[in-house]
Amino acid sequence: MRIKLGFIALSATLALGLGACGGSGAGGGDATTTKEAAPADLTIGVAMPTQTSERWIADGKAVKEKLEGKGYKVDLQYAGDDIPTQSQQVDQMITRGADVLIIAAIDGTALSSQLQAAADAKIPVIAYDRLIRGSKNVDFYDTFDNYAVGVAQGKALLTGLGLMTKDGSKGTAKGPFNIELFAGSLDDNNARYFFNGAMDTLKPYLDAKQLVVKSKQTAIEQTATLRWAQETAQKRMEDLLTKAYSDGTKVNGVLSPYDGISRGIITAVQNAGYGAKGIARPVVTGQDAEIASVKLINQGVQSSTVFKDTRLLADQAVIAAEAFLKHTTPQANDTKTYDNGVKVVPSYLLPVKTVYKDDIKSLLIDSGYYTVQEVASGQAG
Repeated sequence: MRIKLGFIALSATLALGLGACGGSGAGGGDATTTKEAAPADLTIGVAMPTQTSERWIADGKAVKEKLEGKGYKVDLQYAGDDIPTQSQQVDQMITRGADVLIIAAIDGTALSSQLQAAADAKIPVIAYDRLIRGSKNVDFYDTFDNYAVGVAQGKALLTGLGLMTKDGSKGTAKGPFNIELFAGSLDDNNARYFFNGAMDTLKPYLDAKQLVVKSKQTAIEQTATLRWAQETAQKRMEDLLTKAYSDGTKVNGVLSPYDGISRGIITAVQNAGYGAKGIARPVVTGQDAEIASVKLINQGVQSSTVFKDTRLLADQAVIAAEAFLKHTTPQANDTKTYDNGVKVVPSYLLPVKTVYKDDIKSLLIDSGYYTVQEVASGQAG
């Protein structure tokens, strides 16, 4: 799927072609008052999970800048991956009179009381890239096509191993290849979509014994990485190498759902001698096009990453927030997939792209996402 300017413009046009809805206003005001309020009189609360991931720093910055560019006040808070802190931050946003909440939850089930308080105050809630589960008080979900992310990661692993080509046709390699599987944090609803998309893609090759999971750890509960932590992934990869590969066999590929996890995996295999002494590095996938991993891809150390353009996600969050502020309904392009256990949350899904080394310039540099210098240094300016 290709993200073009026409797609962005169409998204904005569709999202602003809204149907009116009744009821009292966001933040507890009546509809007329809120519709007539100047942006400078309206506040959007933005709750982000952590600043330990450059991805979430970029998201928070993009949402804040785009909202402030339209004149709105923004209360942006990071929770340091601490659930009680995020709960308290959302409580404070409600108390301060936020007119809309945009929340990237740490734990998708931990904010029920805050969401009820928001509903009681008639504050719309937009789940940002992480579905908030177990509550009827989630009004909209802005995200990427998360199952497609998993499919892209599965295909990237197959491509790196030579079982598939970039265009999806059959590759020249036969296998068998030893692989290991990593999943994200189970408190993040997206982790299951990523894992399921990847496993559905890899299943025919596993069934045909072209891929072999030597550790036999194939369930998401066995492969999950709490809080998506790099250190946790490194420790698990070290354990896998010690227990499953002590007979001298080598791991040829690792399915990783996120760049931070990928870097932990890469550290573990490098410490075990891969990439030196004639031992080939395993193919390692990723997600989020974090600059540190883009540098590794450019150096041939990490194989690929799935690029989710956070600028587009921020644009869509702003469109949805403005729709709620005008007491209209944001345009959804998916009303069936994202059941949070209480309701199906209307959603807007954005497409994703896979970045290999030869895609860095066209997808990341030419689009202005990173500069040549940032890719070379592995640090965003």
